[in-house]
Amino acid sequence: MSDPTKAGTKPGHDGTVEETLDFSPRFDAAGLMPAIATDAATGEVLMLAWMNREALAETLRTGIAHYWSRSRGCLWRKGETSGNEQHVVEIRTDCDQDALWMQVEVKGDGVTCHTGRRSCFYRGLPIAGGLAGEERSAAKAVDGEGEALAGLRLEPRGN
Repeated sequence: MSDPTKAGTKPGHDGTVEETLDFSPRFDAAGLMPAIATDAATGEVLMLAWMNREALAETLRTGIAHYWSRSRGCLWRKGETSGNEQHVVEIRTDCDQDALWMQVEVKGDGVTCHTGRRSCFYRGLPIAGGLAGEERSAAKAVDGEGEALAGLRLEPRGN
């Protein structure tokens, strides 16, 4: 691996890998980038949301997570109405600079999901060879087209 303090590339799946320390975020065609928020203390995945340039800039400026609501078409500060703000401890970008990982401390009562749960990831999918007794329902997912996926049952996980 090359020295991360120096500009450079090395072979990758497309022939090059960007490894500079220059932040060059890659937003998608809609001007958005996925942002994953995890609990800074426990590592628990809390949510996945979307950021545009304005949301990212506000997050960096204030230290409080801001996102772009695709359904409402507007910027929102996480916790603005609930009081469950996400105070950002660290932000990392992935190797392609097209996704963000934020480690956050959740203020208020610690709820992150609009359902009132700590994490938005509270349901699991069965995986063949995974947890005991799940082989049959997981096999259904790979047997056929979309109809099989539609028949899967989610299972409660975590909080």
